Formats: sequence, structure tokens, C-alpha cells
Amino acid sequence: MRAPVIAGNWKMNTTVSEAIELVREMRNGLDGVAGVEKILCPPFVSLSAIKDLIKETSIKLGAQNLYFEEKGAYTGEISPLMLAELCQYVIVGHSERRQYFNETDEIVNKKVRAAIEVGLKPILCIGERLAENEAGMTEKVVGGQLRSSLAGIDYTPDLTVAYEPVWAIGTGKAATGSQANMTIGFIRSVIGQLYGPEVASELRILYGGSVTADNIVEFAQQDEIDGALVGGASLKADQFLSIAKQTSELR
Repeated sequence: MRAPVIAGNWKMNTTVSEAIELVREMRNGLDGVAGVEKILCPPFVSLSAIKDLIKETSIKLGAQNLYFEEKGAYTGEISPLMLAELCQYVIVGHSERRQYFNETDEIVNKKVRAAIEVGLKPILCIGERLAENEAGMTEKVVGGQLRSSLAGIDYTPDLTVAYEPVWAIGTGKAATGSQANMTIGFIRSVIGQLYGPEVASELRILYGGSVTADNIVEFAQQDEIDGALVGGASLKADQFLSIAKQTSELR
């Protein structure tokens, strides 16, 4: 059975002191949730402080992005080598990176490759826009993103995929459980084409997009969905803890 993942993407929120306080509020409760991999993804500036706060717990740490070069004259960027000393996971290809910072599938591919090379575990995000969804292009868009983002990359069990329909991110308009399950089933079939059926059956695929403590059960009980990449609700200790607990109770 694939162990579920509940990952919190804090995006550009919390100062270092606020991040410390948030982790202190949820740390003991999260540590006590069994059978679920719990990941916190704060801003870069808080990684070191949070690493120290959770070092003796079962909670894992992730970054929200990385650059694909290990070092050099890239002012303002964060290299995979820098992150490898601080965290285990890194989010790659989030729709906000694609939309606001013009990241292409080719750039995402380089980032996935760079993460794997230094031992980071990439959480690869893919998802379609509202117009693409309404035009019946979900499988074409999502399948294309997946194939391009993983082109030439050998499979590693450290890979996680997150399906995040762009129209559901931060809008309060989540996909239904059955909608998300169907698309994630399609994603799993593409993974099977790329790497074989055994890999497809073991790869963890998450849903992300307006996930809350009120709707997590709808997603977590679906056969194809292996947890969630949580946005706004991960900034509320009680909400995020509830999401993790409810997911654990279903397994």
C-alpha cells in the first residue's frame, strides 16, 4: 500500500518568527500522526530554523523551489546543493512558478533532474487551467506536462507527483473527489507508459487545490489519490493537523 503524504505549501507567507510559532503549535500533534508522511514547505528563510525544531520528530521538511544549477552567478537563486543540507523534499513546477515566473516544462525537467542528482525528493506539480478543463483538454495538457517534465529522467522512488488543477488553487473551488481521482488515474496510466505498470502502482500521486479539513476525506478515500498538497489550510495549525489525522484514520 502506498503511504499517504500530507504536504503543506506555505507559499510566500510567514516571517521566520511566525513560522517558528506555527510549527510549535502543530509539532507535537503532527509527530503523533502515524501512517502518514507529513511535510512542511516554508519559505527558504525559515528552513534552517524549522529544521532544528523538527529534527527529533517524524515531520519532514521541503523547499518550495530550486534552481537547476549547483552554483554560479545566478543572483537571488537557491541551488539544489544548498537545499540538500536543509531539507528532504522540494516542490517543482508549481503552477504559480509556471504562470508568474514563466517556467516551461523544459525548465521544470531540469529542476527535477537537479533535485534527484543531489538526493532531494521532488514533488512534481502538474495541472490544467480552467479554459483547458472546460475545453476537455485536461488529459492532453496534464499528460503533456508529465511527459515533458520527466523526459530523459530515470524513475526514482523518491519522486512524488501532485495534480493541482490551476482553477482550484487558492480559489476555494476544489475539484470533486471523483474528478480528481479520474485525472490522477490517467496520470498513473501515463507513468505506466513511461516506466511500466509496477512503477505506476507504487508512485504516490497527490491532489492539491483548495484542500481543507472539511473536504480532505472526499479526496483521501479515493483509490488513486495518495494524499494532498495543501495550501492555505497548512498555515492554520488546527486545520493542517486535522487534515493529517483524518487521512491517517482512512488508512
